[in-house]
Amino acid sequence: MIRIDDRLYDHAHFEQATSRLAEQAGLSAREGGRYAVCFTQTIDWLALFFAIHKAGASVLPIHPGTPYAAARKLAIGAGCDRLFYNSLTAEALEAPAIGSPKGQLLQMSSGTTGAPKCVARSWDEIDAEIESYVRTFREPENMTPVVACPTTHSYGLICGILVALKRGQTPVIVNTANPKYLLKVLRDTERPLLYSSPAILHTLARLLPDGEQIHATMTSGTLLPDAWFSLIRARSLHMFQQYGCSESGCIAINPNVAATGDMGFVLPHLRAETGTSTDDACEIAVKTVDGLTIHTSDLGYIRNDGMLVFISRMDDMINVSGLNVYPKDVEDAIMAMPAVTDAVAFRKGDRFAGERVALLFSASEAVAPQAVREWCTGNLASHQLPMDILQIDAIPRQANGKISRRDVAARHAAGEFTARISGVAS
Repeated sequence: MIRIDDRLYDHAHFEQATSRLAEQAGLSAREGGRYAVCFTQTIDWLALFFAIHKAGASVLPIHPGTPYAAARKLAIGAGCDRLFYNSLTAEALEAPAIGSPKGQLLQMSSGTTGAPKCVARSWDEIDAEIESYVRTFREPENMTPVVACPTTHSYGLICGILVALKRGQTPVIVNTANPKYLLKVLRDTERPLLYSSPAILHTLARLLPDGEQIHATMTSGTLLPDAWFSLIRARSLHMFQQYGCSESGCIAINPNVAATGDMGFVLPHLRAETGTSTDDACEIAVKTVDGLTIHTSDLGYIRNDGMLVFISRMDDMINVSGLNVYPKDVEDAIMAMPAVTDAVAFRKGDRFAGERVALLFSASEAVAPQAVREWCTGNLASHQLPMDILQIDAIPRQANGKISRRDVAARHAAGEFTARISGVAS
């Protein structure tokens, strides 16, 4: 069973819908088909997903807010030959021929280049991930998963929905980003485990009255700023964190988060190779049971107790005159400043140092750049100090709550951001 907002859909509903949709879409007649699906209604998307999965075909989930032209481009880029765009009448696409002997879950990922690429994982790989996840991560067995993130993303689809169904639980899917409605759902749900983005978790934590806690929260996708982490941790009876990538799915889970960089313990169907300490940190590489090595472009290490620790994206690191600057260190420093609510640090070219730090931040009131510089000078090393400081109304985040520093840097260079008060460090 699956609950979507205020309506419960039982097993019989999905069985009937799966059979009906398979016949309407002609799935049985197109073995090895690759389907892109973009539906506004979650129930329609999930019913078609289960039909495609059962038929052993391949599916590319597309976020429901994607415009038609963009969805079509994604579908063609993933090699899909059919597109369902809010209709069970599929559009045939002139996509490049891609051999697909087995059904696959297709995902578009920007990887390290910024250019979209298709990541394909077989249903056998997905099943192995789910089995490992359920067998290893036992804490949520008596909890009710509340999925308040896109179900077209593997975090919501696999870890939120498919894992819950494997456990025999009824996941609760919340389609609205309205935090007050989400709080109501959490309060009305027995022992809820909230799967959501860091930005939504932070918003909920700020809304909760003193003394009230969410039963359990799960965070994933980006490193929490220290200020956010402290507040969310205090407002969560249980706090979990998971780490993964498109190519491998979930890699590690932390069943009791004590520090934002502690990603968790590697799931038994995978093996991670990286450094052994902060001084020995290097790229996190993941090996699958098939012997495939996945390079994550993430910098980290594994502690003696087996905890995988994340430091930074390697392509986000800023090299200032040969000295490494991790953006999170800068962001944590500025977000400890009174009135500052969010921040992003990113690289900017500099003819003397090669690269320097640039900073965008938002705050509950106007903050002078000189005040920010003085604060940073007291909390950061000289090579970490931001060269450009810009206060804007809101830090741009993606649909999954992540910040793309590459995108922010490009938009900043193009002059897209309007400052409330701006300044350039001397």
